[in-house]
Amino acid sequence: MKKKLLETQFALCIENSGCEDIAKRKFYQILPDEAATREEYLRVVDESQEDYLYPESYFVFVELPPKAQEALVAAG
Repeated sequence: MKKKLLETQFALCIENSGCEDIAKRKFYQILPDEAATREEYLRVVDESQEDYLYPESYFVFVELPPKAQEALVAAG
């Protein structure tokens, strides 16, 4: 489980224009999606606990310590 958490990516939401399921100043888990990335989107596990595509420009990637990752994944 430790390895999986370390490979998990998180991002901070810095913009949410027109998006009701994400909030500024919150961290979100990012799922790998190469096709979305090519189109400048990210696959984000949002407030509905489902994954959807959002503009990449709405987020900043962050590196979190393992304990913070565990807490965010467990909260979902």
